Amino acid sequence: MNVRSRLFRGFWVVGLLCALLLIGEGLEGQSSATLTTDENFRAQPNGTVLGQLRAGLSFGVVEVTNDWLQFDLEGWVYNLSLQAIDRGEFGLVVSQEDGENIRGRPNGELLGHLEEGTFLEVLQRDPDWSLVRRRAWVWRRSTALFASGTSGAADRSITSASSGVTPDGEWALGRSVDAPILSTPDGDTLAISAPGTNLRVLAREGNWARVRLEGWMWLPESADGAAEASILTDVTLESLAAAPDEYRGEVLQWDLQFISLERAEELRTDFYVTEPFLLTRMGSDGEGFVYLAIPPERLAEARGLSPLERIRVVGRVRTGAARLTGSPILELLSLDRIP
Repeated sequence: MNVRSRLFRGFWVVGLLCALLLIGEGLEGQSSATLTTDENFRAQPNGTVLGQLRAGLSFGVVEVTNDWLQFDLEGWVYNLSLQAIDRGEFGLVVSQEDGENIRGRPNGELLGHLEEGTFLEVLQRDPDWSLVRRRAWVWRRSTALFASGTSGAADRSITSASSGVTPDGEWALGRSVDAPILSTPDGDTLAISAPGTNLRVLAREGNWARVRLEGWMWLPESADGAAEASILTDVTLESLAAAPDEYRGEVLQWDLQFISLERAEELRTDFYVTEPFLLTRMGSDGEGFVYLAIPPERLAEARGLSPLERIRVVGRVRTGAARLTGSPILELLSLDRIP
């Protein structure tokens, strides 16, 4: 290869890298996003939940990290639900026991809800209301991302799929643009539904609906063995605790001992509030506890279990270490009693 050819290739590679860098910079600070579904916002990517935002909210993107977008939330909060603090850039904290709403203007349109204990920057104080700001992160798959200068990005009207939901057990028409279907209201994205997708409503929890999607996918018969092989049967509590992120989303089979059926309280941030779950343990000698999130259609089956009964479960790992207890949480896929 001659010198001229080498120089040409070198300049081409440098030019390509520069272009990629410019594209990345364009996403951060020069793009905007619109929420396509109600979604939590967090202090850090996949970190502490600060509150919930309503579908249709648009905001400028400050930074992009993997599947997370950083943005600045600004709005008005009622003063009686706030307490003054001195925490560097933060001058207020949400002190109301069950949190407080954040609005586009005093007593105006609802933007979302702030959890108790959320720190806020103060932009303006009025007798009854405060204009506040909080930099936070939101799951990228729950947004429609627009490049700088895209028309309609800020005022785009996104209709939540819940607005098209008919009574439980009937068919509903999904209306959101690229609406994510999640494993739980605060869980992983399983699929993206197109506008006009027919959905079967199985249960409701507030503004969330558990839905069933019927369709076809390419799955040759030879793939059956691979599907069965994807269920891990040799994972221990120790190995899961040692690499919780590595196992997230994996399907495990465990023999457990049932203790009780519970409902999640607000402190258990890995569940949505009142989400049903089974408290179980790995061995009768107290080897370790395991939580099993129960889908609504399996509640009757779960209520029929007796304390200390042995069960064999297949579940998908939601987290290898719950924030409150450090124990793993599985999303129940199947349950069998062990004679």
